[in-house]
Amino acid sequence: MAKRPLNIRSKIIEAALTCALKVGWREVSLQMIATTAGISLGKLYVNYPSKTAIVAAIMEETTRAVIDRTDLSALGEPAHDRLLDTILRGFDAMEVNKAAIGSILRETMLDPLGAIPLIPKFLNAMTWTLESAGIGTTGLTGKVRVKGLAAIYLAALCVWVDDDTPELAKTMAFLDRRLKQAIKLANFLPFNVTDHDVAKNI
Repeated sequence: MAKRPLNIRSKIIEAALTCALKVGWREVSLQMIATTAGISLGKLYVNYPSKTAIVAAIMEETTRAVIDRTDLSALGEPAHDRLLDTILRGFDAMEVNKAAIGSILRETMLDPLGAIPLIPKFLNAMTWTLESAGIGTTGLTGKVRVKGLAAIYLAALCVWVDDDTPELAKTMAFLDRRLKQAIKLANFLPFNVTDHDVAKNI
């Protein structure tokens, strides 16, 4: 069966990842991405007016993969296990482009001012990650959960980039440890920021 043609946005993302792998994200120009995608610079601008917009789109693709792979039958499992599994689904989705995403991640961390526009997208991704794990994100409690998961996820990304163990064993162990630490810390706060079954099943 013939492969379905990629839509233009998918072609751009694929081209950006190819370029990042080839020369490193810092050296990738918008013209290089357009040429690799086989489109005009004008078409690239209409779809993604900046490299930052492309990074945001890659983040959204990962979030979509996490949501699409949500297993509703797992919602009866302990919340800690659900959240760990949900986060790992995101890393699994990025694994095929690990080297390219690693280059993008390193350059983004070296340019904190340039990364500011990505913060809302990133926090939204954390919101959907929690929701996909069956953990609420509404109100003040939800905001604390989102910010806490964001800190853990960023640290886990740094582990994942260099993790060459089978089934991402290092990343899994890191996440498991940090999630348990976060839950224990949350229990000392004056208001509950953990689901009851999270605290009960750590």
